[in-house]
Amino acid sequence: MVLYGLRGVGKTVLLAELAKQARDRAWVTAKFEAGSGKALRPSLGEALHGPLSDLARPGVGTRVLRALKTALSFKASYDTAGTWNFGLDLTGQPSGGADTGSIEADVSKLMRDVSAAAGEEGVGLALLVDEAQDLTSEELTALCAAIHLAGQDGWPLLVGLAGLPSLPRILAEAKSYSERLFEFEHIRELDEDLARSAVVEPAEAEDVAWEPDALALVIRETSGYPYFLQQLGQDTWNLAEGSPITLADARAGAERGRAALDTGFFRARWDRATRAEQRYLRAMAQDGDAGSQSGTVAERLGRKVTALGPVRASLIAKGLVYAPEHGVVAFTVPGMAAFVTRQSAENGA
Repeated sequence: MVLYGLRGVGKTVLLAELAKQARDRAWVTAKFEAGSGKALRPSLGEALHGPLSDLARPGVGTRVLRALKTALSFKASYDTAGTWNFGLDLTGQPSGGADTGSIEADVSKLMRDVSAAAGEEGVGLALLVDEAQDLTSEELTALCAAIHLAGQDGWPLLVGLAGLPSLPRILAEAKSYSERLFEFEHIRELDEDLARSAVVEPAEAEDVAWEPDALALVIRETSGYPYFLQQLGQDTWNLAEGSPITLADARAGAERGRAALDTGFFRARWDRATRAEQRYLRAMAQDGDAGSQSGTVAERLGRKVTALGPVRASLIAKGLVYAPEHGVVAFTVPGMAAFVTRQSAENGA
């Protein structure tokens, strides 16, 4: 499964819920966030260490022992100085072999043996990766190859990836058959009915009602984006003196919520950009949240597209923009264009 969408729409929450459901069913569950300067090998290995340690108990079957031996070899492939001790004597156990130097072969070997061990325990292996667009093409190719083998051979394996809207394209570029490996779910803003439920139902649980006009204002101001609904709903709730929550409460809450988003959610991203990157973002903001042609941004800045390549690449690496398609850049969070425009107006830029 691939969950993709802008930031603040709930992808990470959904991935965490998948992990919880897998753990509740006693599945071997490995969850990690890609990027942050960490490669797939150590991220995957360390995420599996805890669940594999839980399997390492006296009397386990041969497939579990084989998986532990394979995990030790995989550990050695990225950390020759370190070692794991599962508390069992694995001397003479077959397998290992996940340290060939080929990431595709090693990841497939690890996932095959661990999923087989999970199957021996009557469960499966769940691998969940957040910010998957930050994996390298080689790493995504390795994952896709393993998933392809899993489908052919019937491994008890679930893989869930979450990332920005560019993730489906990046997967297709890594492996042309990736669209056949995954179910793709575009996580978007909530429609009006769902947004209303998200605000009203928690209040009803506390015997608090919303006036229709107050509810309509919060939904309109947030455009149904979950993070914004949470922020403005919380601020309105905190300011309201009782039930029902009034239009005046909602107006005051919306004002406070917008200020909180500007000083926190948006500001944190803006401050991560260098001056050159902020100039690039200002040029993008003229097109709103829909996205900008790289050539148009370059023209506005009086530069060549190639000269701005490093700035664009840095903004993508920082997670501030993404490339929905070749030659196009867009903000990763809704409302960022309006925030940048406000910054420009306030600072006279």
